[in-house]
Amino acid sequence: MSAPLQRSLFDGVGAAEPGEITIGPLTAARRTGLSAHAWVDLLPGWLHGADELFERLAVEVPWRTDRRPMYDRVVTVPRLLRSYAADEPWPHPVLRRACTALSDHYGPELGEPFQTAGLCYYRDGADSVAWHGDTLGRGATHDTMVAIVSVGAPRALLLRPRGGGASLRYQLGHGDLLVMGGACQRTWQHAVPKTRRPVGPRISIQFRPRGVH
Repeated sequence: MSAPLQRSLFDGVGAAEPGEITIGPLTAARRTGLSAHAWVDLLPGWLHGADELFERLAVEVPWRTDRRPMYDRVVTVPRLLRSYAADEPWPHPVLRRACTALSDHYGPELGEPFQTAGLCYYRDGADSVAWHGDTLGRGATHDTMVAIVSVGAPRALLLRPRGGGASLRYQLGHGDLLVMGGACQRTWQHAVPKTRRPVGPRISIQFRPRGVH
């Protein structure tokens, strides 16, 4: 089920001017160790003016509907998508600034910069992504990082050990940042499940290094 986007009362707190879209420092990110060599960092409200950014991206990004084979048929992916490579124009300058800030902060640990931005538009509770790890590229064999910035209404992002087990739940929206690092893509999986509850729309912005999908 869908619901209108309810703006956060705190959205824009920390911005220099009303309506300005900015990012904060990354020093307050809180790290949680998941297992050997896998971890997540969480920083609520990192991006100020997130609801304004959501409204711009929802209208201005040329979203596409993807179709993928599943078992014996081809199905429509239950969310809208758009990816941006390092050498093409991105839909808002704050995405470049966020990518640079993440690279500056995590680069010494990651060993390389973030370079791409992938956007997913979850329009309502029927849109989702199944359990997976970003292992189509170098994440299948190397430690890496995927940084997710959520704008719009909060949705649950779940994490569980690969092969099953108890899951962790993060409610992400309104400019929250979650970074999955180390061996997380190989040893853990993440998902955004469907829900029957009325939920507002959310856009997930994923920053990745080269060759990680």
